[in-house]
Amino acid sequence: MTGIAAIPSSEKPKALIYTPAGRDAWVAGSLIEEAGLAPIAAADLAMFASSLGDDVALGVLTEEAVRSTDLRPIAAWVSAQPSWSDLPFIVLTMRGGGPERNPAAARLSEVLGNVTFLERPFHATSFISIARTALKGRLRQYEARAQLEALGEGERRLQTALAAGRLGAWELALSSMALSASATCKAIFGRDADDDLTRDDLIASIHPDDRDLVLARLRRTINTGRDYSIEHRTIWPDGSLHWTEVHAQLYTDRYGSARKLVGVCSDTTARKAIEENLRRLNENLEERVRERTREVNAAHQTLLEEVAQRERAEEQLRQSQKMEAIGQLTGGVAHDFNNLLMVVLGNLELLGKHVAGDAKATRLVDGALQGARRGAALTQRLLAFARQQDLQVKPVDLAELVSGMNDLLRRSVGSSIRVETILPATLPPALVDANQLELALLNLVVNARDAMPEGGTLSISLREEHVSGDKSDLGDGSYVVLGVADSGIGMDAVTLKKAVEPFFSTKEVGKGTGLGLSMIHGLAVQLNGALRLRSEPGLGTTAELWLPATAWRPEEPAGSEVAIEQAASRLKILLVDDDALIAMSSVDMLEDLGHEVVEANSGSQALELIRSGQHFDLVITDYSMPGMTGEQLAHAAREIDPELPILLATGYADLPAGTDFDLPRLGKPYNQAQLTKEIAKAMASGSAPVLRSASGAGGSDPTAPHVFSDAQRTL
Repeated sequence: MTGIAAIPSSEKPKALIYTPAGRDAWVAGSLIEEAGLAPIAAADLAMFASSLGDDVALGVLTEEAVRSTDLRPIAAWVSAQPSWSDLPFIVLTMRGGGPERNPAAARLSEVLGNVTFLERPFHATSFISIARTALKGRLRQYEARAQLEALGEGERRLQTALAAGRLGAWELALSSMALSASATCKAIFGRDADDDLTRDDLIASIHPDDRDLVLARLRRTINTGRDYSIEHRTIWPDGSLHWTEVHAQLYTDRYGSARKLVGVCSDTTARKAIEENLRRLNENLEERVRERTREVNAAHQTLLEEVAQRERAEEQLRQSQKMEAIGQLTGGVAHDFNNLLMVVLGNLELLGKHVAGDAKATRLVDGALQGARRGAALTQRLLAFARQQDLQVKPVDLAELVSGMNDLLRRSVGSSIRVETILPATLPPALVDANQLELALLNLVVNARDAMPEGGTLSISLREEHVSGDKSDLGDGSYVVLGVADSGIGMDAVTLKKAVEPFFSTKEVGKGTGLGLSMIHGLAVQLNGALRLRSEPGLGTTAELWLPATAWRPEEPAGSEVAIEQAASRLKILLVDDDALIAMSSVDMLEDLGHEVVEANSGSQALELIRSGQHFDLVITDYSMPGMTGEQLAHAAREIDPELPILLATGYADLPAGTDFDLPRLGKPYNQAQLTKEIAKAMASGSAPVLRSASGAGGSDPTAPHVFSDAQRTL
């Protein structure tokens, strides 16, 4: 700030004048104006003293006006000036009245300080020159004041900023290592404002683990001039741990020599605590996220497993429905085919008796019988798959059954295959049809033989298993498992899936009907068990029949065969069948046996004959007839004659759901020998109720001859 602009309270600098004698005041005022100041005349010395101030640039006095007056007010103001101020005074003296020769003038010099003496008379130019020089000095003082005020404002702002930011200021003189610190800085290191804080105190307060790093950073800043910035732990005098952040810069002189470090510091303990809490929260959050991710993944995996399980269940359901539909279709076809075979076999058997002396005719009839019996074997397999064959279920010792077939099985597989048997001594009996199970085992063994064209090992095993909560097709309980395992070529998953379907075969044309496994599957299901297959290409196949176990071991009544044989005699029989061909064939067989036969082609017609009063020793009725079934006919006939023996002829193993009337049954197709035996049994039992087998089936005597040979039992 220069010139008039530095003067605070007027456009021109002010000059305060006290010249009470003569024309001095007017002359001084004129010269003051010419020097560029604004003159202000004081009426007396008291007014002059009271008018002094920072805005006065120059004071003009005459020596005689103040010679004998009290100058203490003026002296007090002069001594109280601020450091930047040194008000100039001009004292007009008489000739020879300078301080060298005038003690009073010397006294004024001591009181006023910055004073210039001008002897009168003086030239105007001299006064103006002195006044302007004094003004220049005063203006420089105003500039110094402005700079000091600016520095003070900056200092205040800095202190305000430091206080607002809770920053402590410090300086370290490098020559003496003397440390000066603000009160805030001392507080950051745990000291009071009036405590001394030396460099050694500060270094000692740093955590031992951080001290070497702090000193290394200080040396680097001093040596390189790089900014100092570090955060370290501090131990307060009370032993508490705090965090301190310190920043500093190196201050150098004009020659580039390092003089001191100037910096600030702050307490970051709270921030560090927040960061630590945040870190822990983040770790906890990450752990919760990982845990939640694991839960989601587990739930997703569970869902995938449930979906897969549902898909498997749906696939099993579709397969079951498909097999059920195929079974129903197959069972219906087989039943109708049974009826046709019934006619063919019955007529051929009778025809054979009539051509007994004709060798050629006998050969032709025998050939026809063999073909018909093969057809009967085929229908038995179809009915087995459809679970509609007539079974004779009873407890059977499977170990004894397998041992009894040992020779037959070894002959069936040949010498290139080694047969192993694993038959535990203590196994419960299984509820099975022994004859059908022998057929099933033989089929499995022959299948295994065909799967090992180069030879191998065949293993037949028995074991007991207990099922509880099984999600497959098995109910809870004990099972005897008959396993047949081979070391053959095996099957892939697609082939294994189709293995039990009827007419599916991997054998060459002419070497299999494709009904072996389907028959075994149907037999297992009908026995309330299951057929389970495991196979992999090149690793062989394992087939397991799971059969219900039982502790029941019935005893055969002695002499039953004798009673049956004695019950057979000439009878009057009412034969009821809606199929004319079957009825005709059956009538011929009965008459050939010596019985008197009355034929009826419907249930209603048969009831009319019974109501008519005719006596019948026995009623043989088909089950499936339009209008009235064999069961309904039996109910109605028993109401008329409760003692009337009734024999039910059917090709089905089980009667339809809802049938609750126990009747002895004759399985179709039948020959004369089976017919004779079942008639004898029906007559021997009379009207006594006939018990069902464990599977719910009655049926023919298990000792009756089968309509197919062992050679025809293979696939």
